[in-house]
This record gives sequence, structure tokens and C-alpha cells, in this order.
Amino acid sequence: MAAPHPDEILRGLDPEQLEVATSLGEPVVVIAGAGTGKTRAITHRIAYGALTGALDPSSTLAVTFTTRAAGELRGRLATLGVNGVQARTFHSAALRQAQYFWPKAYGTALPQVTEGRFSVVAEAARRLGLPTDTSVIRDVSGEVSWAKVSNVEPESYAALAKASGRSVAGIEPDAVGRLLVTYDNLNRDRGRIDFDDILLCTVALLSDHEDVAAQVRRTYQHLVVDEYQDVSPVQQRLVDLWLGPNQDVCVVGDPAQTIHTFAGARAEYLLSFAQRHPGARKVELVRDYRSTPEVVEVANRVLAGSGQRHVTLRAQRPSGASPVFESATDEAAEAASVARWLKGLRADGVDWREMAVLYRINAH
Repeated sequence: MAAPHPDEILRGLDPEQLEVATSLGEPVVVIAGAGTGKTRAITHRIAYGALTGALDPSSTLAVTFTTRAAGELRGRLATLGVNGVQARTFHSAALRQAQYFWPKAYGTALPQVTEGRFSVVAEAARRLGLPTDTSVIRDVSGEVSWAKVSNVEPESYAALAKASGRSVAGIEPDAVGRLLVTYDNLNRDRGRIDFDDILLCTVALLSDHEDVAAQVRRTYQHLVVDEYQDVSPVQQRLVDLWLGPNQDVCVVGDPAQTIHTFAGARAEYLLSFAQRHPGARKVELVRDYRSTPEVVEVANRVLAGSGQRHVTLRAQRPSGASPVFESATDEAAEAASVARWLKGLRADGVDWREMAVLYRINAH
């Protein structure tokens, strides 16, 4: 099948998406509201660049947060006639680089990645005489991950936790700090690294070996980062190392959709992008193609009162039913309110199968 003409790639894009697609070879930050077609914008940007010769697909790295999102990027690019782009999660891209360059830099293979940290955290807790309840180990495991992605050394953890008021399962910060040290020692003794160590190892590799960093930058001269509002300090450090002096980077995100703050994500990297990249082009995607005007109006009102930085969305779909927004004092009150509402709908003749409740995690 013949590749499409570049003009065909741009056909059907709205003005803001078109600006993203044609802004090549410069730093670009895209603030993309919910339902505004951010994936469409960045895939058409890559495709347009490839078909015009502005970028080489095989020299393009597109990183996101889930394997599914990476697969969707590759699939959409294929339908646009572009193949060869490395669309990967942060961890997948980092692991690939570390496994290839680690033996060359250190003379040994990269340690094997553990399948999970729960059992090792539990063993570390037992050795220190700390509680080993499942809920406690789960919370402490989350804190291990937070410390790693936030670039907090185990020896520095206690002081930082005390200063910032961090609390984990009622365990004193000094004890958590000792557990972090014990956890790392257990993995080291077994020749293992955990999931978050993948990023730390790659950062160390690229920081300590400029020849390796230079080779990675020659390989990937064009960088796209999706869901940029959710990058952590170690992921931002990795982005900086991937870029080096290169400025061909496009980041996309929405500060109002940050969902990984608990895991170290910082929307400030998105909001301060233009300050860190002087002359960067800023594009706001504000045309919402997902929701009705009534839903968009409620979303705009909620965001306006939240104190969060956000874009004001403009609905593109026809009108629909009016939604209702309610708040509750706590989770129990929220659950009770939802149950009363559903029972009221049933009393009005709505079938149970016509109702649905969406929630973020199974614990809810």
C-alpha cells in the first residue's frame, strides 16, 4: 500500500491539533483537556513528520505509561502508513537500553528484575521486627516505590519524611528508612532489582557513561512523551538524559488529570516545561469530542472550583441529558448516597441493568 500524501495526514484535524502536527523540530508542550484528541494530535504529528522527511520513524521514541497506550500509538501510526517508531512505556524503553548497554559499561549483565516486591518487603519487615500484616506490607511497598521514583535515598528518607509529615502504616520514619536499606540489601544479595530500579539503573548508566548517553541520543533524535502530567522525578531525569542538548521534544498532558501524585508524579514538570525549554511552543487542545455540552459544562465548573490549573473545554457533541454533580463528606456517605440514587431510579422503573457505577480501584 502506498504511503498517504502528507496533506492527507492533516485533513480533518482541528486548528489546535493541526498546530501540534506541524510544529516539528522544536520543543512543544501540549495541554490537552479530556476528550480533545491528544493521541490523534501526536500520532498525526509523528506521521506528518515522517512523510515529509522531517523525522525518521526509526529515530523516534514515544513513551507513555501503559503497555496498552503504547500499543495504541503503534496501531494508529500503522494505519497512517508509518512503522518503525519505538512506542514504549518508560520502563520498557529504559529496560531495553539498560540490558543492551549495561554489559558494555560494567562488564556484567543487568541484574534480573524481580516479579514483585511484596515478599521481599515482608522479609525485610520481619528482620527488623516490624508488623507484617498484609495491609501494612502493601502500604510499605507503595512507600518503597515512592522513594525510588522520587530519587529519595534510603539514608535520607527519615529526615525527609519527618520534614514533610509523611506517615506509612503508623511506622516511624526511622524504621521505614531502615526497612528501605534492608530491602535494597536483600535484593542486592540475590542479584536482583525491582521494577522501579529499572529506571534508576538506566539513569545511573546514562549519567555515568557519556558515551552511552550520546549513543542513545543518536539513536533517538525525536522524543514524544504522553501523559506528561504523571512523570515522577526519576522519569523526568530520564527524559533529560535522553534529550541532552537536543530540543526535538513534544510533551502532552493535562494538569487536571494527574492521577499518580501518590506515587511521586509531579504536574509541575508539565506546567514549567516552557521555562525549562525557552522558546517552546505551547498549544492547548480545548475542543472536547467525548462528552455532551451538559457534561462539559459541569466539568468546567468543577475544575474552576478545584484550584487546579486546567483548560476550559468547549463541547463539540450534540446536547444530551443534564448530569448531576454532588459531593459527600466521606466515602461511606458517598456510597450511601449512590445507593439511594440507584434505588430511586429503580423505583421510577429503570431496570438495574441500565445502571452502572464507575470507581477507580477495587478497594472502593
